[in-house]
Amino acid sequence: MERSVGERVSGARANQRALREAVKGLIVARGLGPGASLPTESELMKELGVSRHPLREAMKALEAVGIVDIRHGYGTYVGAGPLSGLEAGLAFHGALSVRGDYTDIRNLFEVREVLEAGLVSRVLAARDRLDLAALTDAVTAMEEAAQRGDPAPDQDWRFHEALYRPLGNELILDLIQVFWRVFAELDPALTGPAAAPETIARRHRAILDAVRAGDEPALRLATDEHFRGIRERLAVQPAAVDRAPNGG
Repeated sequence: MERSVGERVSGARANQRALREAVKGLIVARGLGPGASLPTESELMKELGVSRHPLREAMKALEAVGIVDIRHGYGTYVGAGPLSGLEAGLAFHGALSVRGDYTDIRNLFEVREVLEAGLVSRVLAARDRLDLAALTDAVTAMEEAAQRGDPAPDQDWRFHEALYRPLGNELILDLIQVFWRVFAELDPALTGPAAAPETIARRHRAILDAVRAGDEPALRLATDEHFRGIRERLAVQPAAVDRAPNGG
């Protein structure tokens, strides 16, 4: 029976899709974990029954989404960063959104806010496993930097990592890190001034105090306040961007 127009694909495209699936299947079947070495190019060509050019094209596509890591001169390995492709895509579309109407950035922000707000009760349930000293050190470092008028992004991430790592879900931590990095990259381009360093430090101190007290309503309030600055900046319609040809 003839395939519908929507189902038709070129032979080369179909072969590439099948080849990528074959490589992924090989990784799974052999139980290769992140960082594990894959067979050599020659071995893969022989095992998969393909020539060098289509194999290289397939491996490049798999590298783009973080499934494999090609280290020229050393070999090919199972990717250690499963969300690298997601991060690159979100950063790209976020950058486009900065020059548009902020829709994509607002959507991304909503996902991040819903995720972290949904973790409040789980954070408190894991309170006995939290490294309160690490959380305190991070906030104190942020406050000290704020007194000098300096931001402290490294300490900001250190705080969030210490807050969520005890949950024992690496995917949650990876997702939050992706969101954190994307917003850190886009923040300078957003409309309106960023929150002052002392404001950021104060919001993190409120989260810490609520966690230390085991106070869920206070933690929910502090988490909401933590996102308020970005929420307000994204609510402002960005200025129109000049899109004349040649940047004129």
